[in-house]
Amino acid sequence: HYKTDTRLYKIWGGIKTRCLNPNCTIYNYYGGRGIVMCDEWKNNFQAFYDWAMLNGYQDNLELDRIDNDKNYSPDNCRWVTHKENCNNRRTSKRQTGVTKSWMT
Repeated sequence: HYKTDTRLYKIWGGIKTRCLNPNCTIYNYYGGRGIVMCDEWKNNFQAFYDWAMLNGYQDNLELDRIDNDKNYSPDNCRWVTHKENCNNRRTSKRQTGVTKSWMT
């Protein structure tokens, strides 16, 4: 696919590492608590790439899991700004129904 040097390939590889590699320093926050990468993407970068292109990928956006207790899969992922991504972290504080983080 000639895309191994792309930002999307690095994002895809990062997901695999934190979900599948127990030696990854942040594995406990992902694979260690049961978060996995869906079978559709796990061994098929092209499937991830195609999904990203059809679902709003831009170089200035980050991949976000809509529900942080669910897996990396097409139905639980979206492309968001850095601020939106920070506000959707498990560590964000909920105040009066509005998510707050250090970015706000």
